[in-house]
Amino acid sequence: MEYRRLGRTGLKVSVLSFGSWVTFGPQLDGDLATACLSAAYEAGINFFDNAEAYAGGKSEEIMGRALRELGWPRWSYVVSTKLFWGLHDVVNMHNTLNRKYLMQAIDASLERFGLDFVDLVFCHRADPDTPIEETVWAMHDIVSSGKALYWGTSEWPAADLRAAFEIAERHHLHKPVMEQPEYNLFKRAKVEQEYARLYEDFGLGLTTWSPLASGLLTGKYLGGVPEGSRASLSGYEWLRDRVLDEERNAAVRRLQPIAARLGCSTAQLAIAWCAHNPRVSTVILGASRVEQVHENLASLEVLERLDDDVLAEIEAAMAG
Repeated sequence: MEYRRLGRTGLKVSVLSFGSWVTFGPQLDGDLATACLSAAYEAGINFFDNAEAYAGGKSEEIMGRALRELGWPRWSYVVSTKLFWGLHDVVNMHNTLNRKYLMQAIDASLERFGLDFVDLVFCHRADPDTPIEETVWAMHDIVSSGKALYWGTSEWPAADLRAAFEIAERHHLHKPVMEQPEYNLFKRAKVEQEYARLYEDFGLGLTTWSPLASGLLTGKYLGGVPEGSRASLSGYEWLRDRVLDEERNAAVRRLQPIAARLGCSTAQLAIAWCAHNPRVSTVILGASRVEQVHENLASLEVLERLDDDVLAEIEAAMAG
């Protein structure tokens, strides 16, 4: 396993990490969740990503229970949560980054995890209704209190991120050090273009999600939506049109011979491609079974084979 610094911080995270979005709750619980975490940890993964909103808080409970059962030393892993959506559909407690919500939400997340602190806490989306200065002060106080060690953002516009950095700098506050954007062969603009100046200017680290574009890059949707897949789950109807898109699936077909020549799956090729970007600190993987954890981890071997010629082939395949 390779470990990379999280931006300019001294914290190192495994280049592949394990996330709980969608799977913990709808697809994973109990012994299976524990087994997947264990398989990831044994392979060298040290970062485990979560969020308050995943499965309405249940994902944090499942992960926290698994961590207690596994009995890992707290110093041996990095765990995160993300705050914004809220669990209570009342004013001030959902779709916000105001101080009242943030200070109460972090306490509730820690209670669900059964932890004294999370290593990373993210503002899960930007909030146009709350002054950025209010959010920055609240996140600074959460870090200062020891309830989180670092804070960052997820899917924020670059302009808002720059404003947060500058406010923190002006007031000598804890700065956001990482962003969690979607990044895959179909979703590249934010990481490669919008944030380009922020890496050098502020040392922004990236914990990217959805390397397989919600499963599209596995090729499993080439023949429709298989039973038990993410796009077949209740509540994920919005995903079906995306994964059945003819143009995108044509690109996946063009990737298949490249993967075959490298002796890997298109999924492993897509994960390795994300990790090849030196700006990416870690690529968050999902899995609904232990075998899938091992399959995804084999992407590390593919990463070593991504020379300039292969990367050019991938670009050509995606361009059609």
